[in-house]
Amino acid sequence: MAGEPQNDCLFCKIVAGQIPATIVRETDTTVAFRDINPQAPTHVLVIPRVHYPDAVSLATAEPAIAADILREAGGIAADEKLDSYRIVFNTGTGVGQTVFHAHAHLLGGRGMTWPPG
Repeated sequence: MAGEPQNDCLFCKIVAGQIPATIVRETDTTVAFRDINPQAPTHVLVIPRVHYPDAVSLATAEPAIAADILREAGGIAADEKLDSYRIVFNTGTGVGQTVFHAHAHLLGGRGMTWPPG
């Protein structure tokens, strides 16, 4: 069921404390941790504690939690003293989503080009 923890979800297991992660920040609705394959000097994943497969399904069902993810990403960027940063939500395998639990990538600490790719 949407919103419920999934037994086969890596991020649900991190939320539950079953898999270790380098936690940066936690709230009642989110967990943020360092990416194990960083693409920038700062690469933090911000995830909801509830399980939804992508950002749109999360925002549709629980818009306040989707906003919490963005708020926390901004707070982490401030903590990391990032003057500029990128927040990315991937949806679908064609753009690189490999864990189907909504999450934001906070990337910073290096220059980034546009368009990404």
